[in-house]
Amino acid sequence: MEYRVGSEEAGRKIRDILRSSMGVSYTALKSAKWNGRIFLNGEPVRADARAEDGDLVGIEWAEDAPVYALKPFEMPVEVPYEDGHLMIAVKPAGIASQSSRNHPDDSLENAVYARSGCPENFVYRPVNRLDKGTGGLMVIARTPHAQHLLQKELHTPAFRRRYLAWTDGRPEKDEGILDYPIAKAPGATVRRIVSEEGKPSRTKYRVLREQGDGALVLLELETGRTHQIRVHLSHIGCSVKGDFLYGQEQPGEFPGCFALHSALLELDHPITGEKICVTSLPEWAKDIDASVLFMDFC
Repeated sequence: MEYRVGSEEAGRKIRDILRSSMGVSYTALKSAKWNGRIFLNGEPVRADARAEDGDLVGIEWAEDAPVYALKPFEMPVEVPYEDGHLMIAVKPAGIASQSSRNHPDDSLENAVYARSGCPENFVYRPVNRLDKGTGGLMVIARTPHAQHLLQKELHTPAFRRRYLAWTDGRPEKDEGILDYPIAKAPGATVRRIVSEEGKPSRTKYRVLREQGDGALVLLELETGRTHQIRVHLSHIGCSVKGDFLYGQEQPGEFPGCFALHSALLELDHPITGEKICVTSLPEWAKDIDASVLFMDFC
């Protein structure tokens, strides 16, 4: 797969060209980086190299090969649903969703690999990713076909996601829609901000109860921007408890994580069309009735 760089893209990093201009998936890029199959004008090159006008960017990867040699991580994985096409796992808060340079052997990916018996051709296909500090439900496809269909479904009404958050402070209104565009903070690699120049971002919310010096809030994503719930709650003055990036870190109560949990997932099975719905409650909200996750609001 090759692409000729235009003048408007001169100076961009190759990984950005691969992802945006060439439409290469995160997993395919990761596989290619590991196996040294990214090229610039026919020569192997690092993904953070920069391309110039007229350069030829190329990439090769094995469609169904492991991204790299995984190490098993012996961590119990709660799996409320699984079949031959997909599994829904509960990611603990503080555990990375996927292995990386910073987390090569202690991610949910490594734990699912161990749970699967460390098969030779294991491929990890997450559909919805969670921040390291966020816990809760994640969908993992077992086949490329199921992954493709689920990713098409992800940002549609057929793929419903609701979260619980324990906030510092309380929203002024009991329920509403947080409709604030989100953009990357200037000069930042991870941090996002509310900005008129950002992408449209909508989060529905309802306060379930006051909890300590804050509130227990139910939220539903209508869009899926990076850090969307965390940015929106911080913007209205009630950041997620323990959120070191948008609020105040609380290492005593939330070591390496914060009080945000993917509590409800509802989706159409990619093969059978069956409606699948699973729920999960975090330790800091174990006493609530799970039925509140289904209540109508906004």
